[in-house]
Amino acid sequence: MSESSRDTAEGAGWGDAQPGDYRALMPSQVEKLSWLNPKTLWAARNGVLASWFGDPTGQTRSRWAHQQPAAGAPADRVIRRDGPDRFSFMVIGDTGEGDDPQYAVVPGFLKTGQDTDFAVLASDVIYPVGATADYGTKFFRPYRDYRAPIYAIPGNHDWYEDLQGFMKVFCDAAPLAPAPAPRPLTGAWLRSLLWHRPGKPDEQRLGEARKLRSTPAQQAVQPGPYWAIDAGRVRIIGIDTGLLGTIDAEQGRWLREVSQGPRPKILVTGSPLYVDGEHHPCPIEGGGTVDDIVRDPGHHYVAAIGGDIHNYQRYPVDVDGRTIQYVVSGGGGAFMHATHTIPRVSVANVGEQDFRCYPLRGDSLAFYSRLYGRRLRLRRFFTLTEAEATAVVAERLGIPVTRAQGTPARVTRRIRLVARLLGAGGRPDRTARFRLPVRKLYTRLFSPGSATYSPPFFKSFLRLDVTEEAVRLRCFAATGNLRQELDPPVEDEVTIPLV
Repeated sequence: MSESSRDTAEGAGWGDAQPGDYRALMPSQVEKLSWLNPKTLWAARNGVLASWFGDPTGQTRSRWAHQQPAAGAPADRVIRRDGPDRFSFMVIGDTGEGDDPQYAVVPGFLKTGQDTDFAVLASDVIYPVGATADYGTKFFRPYRDYRAPIYAIPGNHDWYEDLQGFMKVFCDAAPLAPAPAPRPLTGAWLRSLLWHRPGKPDEQRLGEARKLRSTPAQQAVQPGPYWAIDAGRVRIIGIDTGLLGTIDAEQGRWLREVSQGPRPKILVTGSPLYVDGEHHPCPIEGGGTVDDIVRDPGHHYVAAIGGDIHNYQRYPVDVDGRTIQYVVSGGGGAFMHATHTIPRVSVANVGEQDFRCYPLRGDSLAFYSRLYGRRLRLRRFFTLTEAEATAVVAERLGIPVTRAQGTPARVTRRIRLVARLLGAGGRPDRTARFRLPVRKLYTRLFSPGSATYSPPFFKSFLRLDVTEEAVRLRCFAATGNLRQELDPPVEDEVTIPLV
């Protein structure tokens, strides 16, 4: 097994590494998506409008749910897969920017997943707005050689065109009829004036793209944007958290129903329930939360996996004497959200000794220091070595260095200043007043976007192997370097008992 980032700097992808062969998979022309481009931000405006004038996601989802389902789709939204009790599946989240970081994940994903039974895309299949026209280069082409079905749950970006592309591709759904016009001079009316609406899909272009994943073994019958899969002893439940990270009352009733019974369950959601050292239980319209359902001992959940945040995190939370693994898995291709802004973890009795993340905080800080050194043309001042970044993160959080160093780096005033400017997390007792605004600033506003086209990319995906007794969950890394491409390193592993 190859070295991971927890073993060596080379295992993290630093150094004079040889780039991988992923570019051979890419189209000759690749549009560089920039989140600093006003045109991109304007196209993705629906999330802001929903927060200002009311979120229409629930009503739109209900209209999708009551359309004629695809042929063979189960009425109860439970996909029943015939097969042995032992099976394996992949989870990959926040994939579709269609550029180097997305395609750099593909070789390792294919190698690790070559004998798996199916895959799940967890949130934000297509950036920036889930357009049907983007599925060719951002879904069908990169995963054309994955020889098993792919199921998906949408993220907020897939909702920026009212889920039209997602429903067409995964559920073979016809476009929705126009909604009734809202009453004038209401919030809904103001929202409708500014709302970004989907364009007419190019059926010929989509038909050509579908040919890339057209074998019988690759086909999936998905009943809608939320669903359940019964496979072996486990039920995997995927929920759609829409634009603002909530679910409507109708979906909430369905979730409570399919969560009943002793069968062990794994939740896949577009909005993680624990992330960045905080608890986000996910409200349900009409009362209650998704995490209330997950924690109910009668529902027998063993894990909850969420996308949306573009890195990997794991929180083993004790709930009444049993452990539920709460996982963030959004490192499938989109720009990297920082981990160095995560403060010292202390949430739900999970501390630093139990918490895991990828990239490691020191690697994240070194990555961002190089990025802003280039952007601001202050490389000599901003750029930190991975050893310097690791040392200053350990100092600020009051924890041991995560990776063994040859000669420990000396932490200077410059290094401390750069760490503070880039939002490096601290101890909860020292930074409680400032850590939330700083973390939101760096993860939402100053994320690297399209500025990162050379390795290491610090991407990740999951493989879950299910037996009658347990689920083995592994997080694999993809850096864009040949070494990690040929032998994807395991960055985290946990065995989840089912008995």
